[in-house]
Amino acid sequence: MDRKKLENILETFSNLEEKLNNMNGDNFSEYAKLSKEYSDLKPLVERSREFIKLQDELNDTEELVLSDDVEMKKEAEEERDRLIKKISKLEDELKVMLIPKDASDERNAIVEIRAGTGGEEAALFASDLLRMYAKFAEQKNWDTEILDISQTDHNGVKDVFGNLKFESGTHRVQRVPQTESGGRVHTSAATVAVLPEANDIDVEVHEKDLRVDIFRASGPGGQSVNTTDSAVRITHVPTGVVAQCQDEKSQHKNKAKAMTVLRSRIFEIETKKKEDERALERKTQVGSGDRSERIRTYNFPQGRVTDHRISLTLYKLEQILNGEFLDEIITSLITDYNIKKLAE
Repeated sequence: MDRKKLENILETFSNLEEKLNNMNGDNFSEYAKLSKEYSDLKPLVERSREFIKLQDELNDTEELVLSDDVEMKKEAEEERDRLIKKISKLEDELKVMLIPKDASDERNAIVEIRAGTGGEEAALFASDLLRMYAKFAEQKNWDTEILDISQTDHNGVKDVFGNLKFESGTHRVQRVPQTESGGRVHTSAATVAVLPEANDIDVEVHEKDLRVDIFRASGPGGQSVNTTDSAVRITHVPTGVVAQCQDEKSQHKNKAKAMTVLRSRIFEIETKKKEDERALERKTQVGSGDRSERIRTYNFPQGRVTDHRISLTLYKLEQILNGEFLDEIITSLITDYNIKKLAE
């Protein structure tokens, strides 16, 4: 571990602390930004201080090991071994903490689920994925909200937005569909896209660039669910990005929700452009995040779920679809990502 690098971090933290202490309350946004930077850096600073302190103790102990006093030499050797173990463990922690964070990690997320190949069965599988993520979010005590949903006559789901990360891509299901009378196993798919929620500071959207269409919301089979024209579809003309919402009875609320999704989609496009410019970043991605890439298979006959990016198979299909053990997969994906980052 580069001690000089840790000392530079401590110096940065000290300067930040001094700047915050000398600020008045005039520039609230700058103060909030620096405060967040301070709180984000604090855990790393605490571990860095501990690492430097242990290194100094080890240096002092190394001198005592050279003592002519046999008893003192023995105690010093035992202390040296203890310090080396502590320093080694702390060094591993610091390596992970020093991995640059994705600026979007702490944002709220919008999850979009779409039925892929497989007709009605794909829509039913999309509904299963929605339930899985909703149950998982419930276990995590995350607040969730349905922004827009389209259901088929068999209660399948075609489009939905909700909450998650590292789940972007094609999810494949192998099972006997409810609509299959011959008992044959079919393969269908649904795609998941996870967007970091963007606000008007992240993405500047001009009113003149928007086309807003108002229409009457409808349910399965085309039946009307609203008696007023409250559903909203917004098109960002320069990019062609479209977002719509029909879940609320209020046209104003539907427009606000559609704008949230629209900004997040534009933000994702802009972010991906920057990421694609960085070749190293592409190498360390957990999969490409592309919806066309098959990332996971849910095999019902064998009761297994396989994540193809990290070759992980769990024979806990029912529990995973109930939101349980999904954390095990996600944690493995994050660990794999960190290992690749550390190897750079």
